[in-house]
Amino acid sequence: MSDLPLDRAIFRKSSHSEGANGCVETCASGSRRLVRDSKNPEGGFLSLEPGAWAALVSEIKQGTYDFDEAR
Repeated sequence: MSDLPLDRAIFRKSSHSEGANGCVETCASGSRRLVRDSKNPEGGFLSLEPGAWAALVSEIKQGTYDFDEAR
């Protein structure tokens, strides 16, 4: 499957975001996943290969990127 033309890319935000300030949006484009800042959709995006996407999702689920509330 070829990459999706960016003018036809439909990004979606997680239903878990609930208006939080740290939201990202994702989009499937062929085998890649695109990720962008929901507050700055014109600011560019990351394009992740399947292995990198799987690793990122796994690390997020493990809490690797959670902020320490004491900071």
